[in-house]
Amino acid sequence: MSQNEIAISVKGLKKSYKNVPVLTGVDFQVRKGSVFALLGSNGAGKTTIVKILTTLLKQDSGNVIVNGFDVETNSKNVRQSISLTGQFAAVDEVLTGRENLIMITRLRHLDNSHQVADDLLKRFGLIDAADRKVSTYSGGMRRRLDIAMSLVGNPQIIFLDEPATGLDPEVRIGFWQIVRELANGGTTVFLTTQYLDEAEQFANRIAILHEGEIIVSGTLAELKKLFPPAKVEYIEKQPGLEEIFLAIVGKKNEELNKKGGK
Repeated sequence: MSQNEIAISVKGLKKSYKNVPVLTGVDFQVRKGSVFALLGSNGAGKTTIVKILTTLLKQDSGNVIVNGFDVETNSKNVRQSISLTGQFAAVDEVLTGRENLIMITRLRHLDNSHQVADDLLKRFGLIDAADRKVSTYSGGMRRRLDIAMSLVGNPQIIFLDEPATGLDPEVRIGFWQIVRELANGGTTVFLTTQYLDEAEQFANRIAILHEGEIIVSGTLAELKKLFPPAKVEYIEKQPGLEEIFLAIVGKKNEELNKKGGK
């Protein structure tokens, strides 16, 4: 992969909290215009990586480049080219849904802010609640608004940290259609999720974070090659991503236990 094709480059990334290692040497690259899924158990360090990539947290060591800018020395340029949706909706409850979106369009110095807001409200099924205060919204509605706000201005890279949390199945399907459209249009999507079926369907490349490092990375087809061959009984059953994830993490734990027992 040439430098012009790389949206995110991470080498030797390390981070500890109060001398407790969380990231022990993370390496990966994300191709421009792709959907990259970072998987890992709770507490594996996924959100820590997202915070470092989006300049919300400083790494202890390692080289992190986002959209051609170093996150430490060019954090402002990084922030101008990205958008982030975290695990919890970051919306202003005093404002209406429309006012929240218009506020973001103005912060991004966009013209026709009302049109941009209306388009996003329609895409996320919020047009009927557009002029209600967000304090009256359900959790799922707040989540939809939060995701809509992250799309304002067509950022070059979108970070989605557990984006489907709080969304009902119908809205989740619509949301992932939008993500696919964004990637097809050249936007890079960096995703963490607990819904492995979604990563299986939408990610171009998948990495598994375990014990502070990336233990495997590749396309779904490449990961399937690491799994035992399909069992043939009455029908051939191909392993799903959830089975692959559990098998890889389980194997890694066995290796660590063997090392510890020596």
